[in-house]
Amino acid sequence: MISAPAGKSLPVVLVVEDEPLLRILAVEVVEEAGFTAIEASDADEAVVLLESRTDIALVFTDINMPGSMDGLKLAHAVHNRWPPIKILVVSGQQRHQSSDLPTNGCFVGKPYQASALVEKLQSIIGSH
Repeated sequence: MISAPAGKSLPVVLVVEDEPLLRILAVEVVEEAGFTAIEASDADEAVVLLESRTDIALVFTDINMPGSMDGLKLAHAVHNRWPPIKILVVSGQQRHQSSDLPTNGCFVGKPYQASALVEKLQSIIGSH
């Protein structure tokens, strides 16, 4: 894992995935990319975290989730309420056009290569 320079914290990525094993893998990829990961098992839990924190740089969400909204609806809610937060949407079952996503969102299909996802995360968030 990459450490931040003294006095500067690593960007925080909120991983939203209802499958525990996939969430663990996603957290590992986020940390390998050099970021701090926090986790939510559904969109409702994600919104609670977003409302309680001001340091989240990116939301990394699966589309298919139980609860009051799926990952695509979560992506739009994040864009509307927290416009500076970047959004990465992933799915193995659905393919989406960029027009389905908010303007600050991008889509990656599953299964994804960890190394490619690390590069994607770094390019979205930028160097730190």
